[in-house]
Amino acid sequence: MTQVVATFYKFVKLPDFADKRPSLLAHCQALGITGTILLAAEGINSTIAGSRQAIDSVLAFLRSDPRLADLQHKESYTDSPPFNRLKVRLKKEIVTIGLPEVDPNQQVGTYVNPQDWNALISDPDVVLIDTRNTYEVNIGTFKGAQNPHTDSFRQFPDYVRHHLDSTKHKKVALFCTGGIRCEKASSFMLSQGFQEVYHLKGGILKYLEQVPENESLWEGECFVFDQRIALKHRLEAGTYHMCYGCGNPISQADLNSPKYIKAICCPHCFDDFIKEA
Repeated sequence: MTQVVATFYKFVKLPDFADKRPSLLAHCQALGITGTILLAAEGINSTIAGSRQAIDSVLAFLRSDPRLADLQHKESYTDSPPFNRLKVRLKKEIVTIGLPEVDPNQQVGTYVNPQDWNALISDPDVVLIDTRNTYEVNIGTFKGAQNPHTDSFRQFPDYVRHHLDSTKHKKVALFCTGGIRCEKASSFMLSQGFQEVYHLKGGILKYLEQVPENESLWEGECFVFDQRIALKHRLEAGTYHMCYGCGNPISQADLNSPKYIKAICCPHCFDDFIKEA
């Protein structure tokens, strides 16, 4: 049975976020929803899966709160369950950068629609930065993008402080999977004196959905945080698998490597496995 996968987030002041959890959890459970919903005082962040009717019902339930009435979401589809269970969690941040003063509700960069993204990043004066982590960047990114080589989003501010200069880098373009990390990344960069900070509206997923493959500047596949592992253009399922040992996405070449042992390790973690054996 085909399931709808819905991804959405919204930065909005939700001081009563903890009070919202019981009714939201019960509503999702009654509909057989799986996936994760994060609630914090700064907003909501989620990827969930379920039937067409179930997803529509959850979105309507959320939008019945006037603060979430304009909640936007992205959809893709899968023939196998992408999540094992449902989690509705209370968090300090809906995406963790570790800097309470960074608030997208106060300031954020300039949104760029997918149809306008190619023109922006083709400008030689623009510094293009992938705000995702190394294991995500390794399987796909935009042509010419800088890789910050981070293991977690918390490290992104240090990357900016040590590698970028607001007096030299006048135009910066940021992108991430669905757009949420760029909200905080752009807000942080503006607070550091960068004047022109742009970010891809809807993230890589919206770009892959809307921009024809023959016009695309995307190279590779896009890592996603569910059991599909990666998506391609038109949000079709990708070719990557997941290593049970280290959690890294692994390619067909990795599967054929002598350092791949099914359900144990892969070329990314083989040496560590051998040390511990």
